[in-house]
Amino acid sequence: MVCRMFRIETEVDKARRDLLRSRLLDTNTKASPVLAALRGTPAEREVPLHVWASTEAGELAGGLVGHTWASWLHVTYLWVDDRHRGAGLGSRLLGEAERVARRDRGCRSARLETWDFQAPDFYRKQGYQVVCVIEDYPPGLTEYTLTKTLV
Repeated sequence: MVCRMFRIETEVDKARRDLLRSRLLDTNTKASPVLAALRGTPAEREVPLHVWASTEAGELAGGLVGHTWASWLHVTYLWVDDRHRGAGLGSRLLGEAERVARRDRGCRSARLETWDFQAPDFYRKQGYQVVCVIEDYPPGLTEYTLTKTLV
C-alpha cells in the first residue's frame, strides 16, 4: 500500500481553477465519444445569449441572460420589473431567446433552474417540464430544473 501525503487548501485560485477545468475537459473528452465529437466544432463553445427590454425612456424593463452550448439554450436569469409584470413581457423575452437559439444557433432544447417562489408555473405555461426537484435547497426552498424541446 502506497501512502501519500497531500496538502489540502481552501483558497480561491483562478489559475488552478482554469487548469482543473482544462484537465477535466480532457478527461471527459477521452471518456465520452459524444463530448469528443463536440471538440473543435462551433457547438463546443458556450456563446452568450442576452435579450433586453427597455421602456421608451430607455429604462431596463426586463431581460434574459443565458448561453447556448451543444444544441442547448441555458437560461441563467430572467427578470421583469414589477411595473411591467402581467403584460406578457417575460413570455416575449423567453420566446425571443428560444427563437434565436433555435433558428440562429441550431438549439434543439432549453433548460433552466428556478425556485418555488419564483416562476415554476410561468415556465410550465411556456411549455417547460420539470425534470428535477431539489427540496430544501437552500433550506426552506425548493429548486426546480425544467427543460423544453425547441424543435
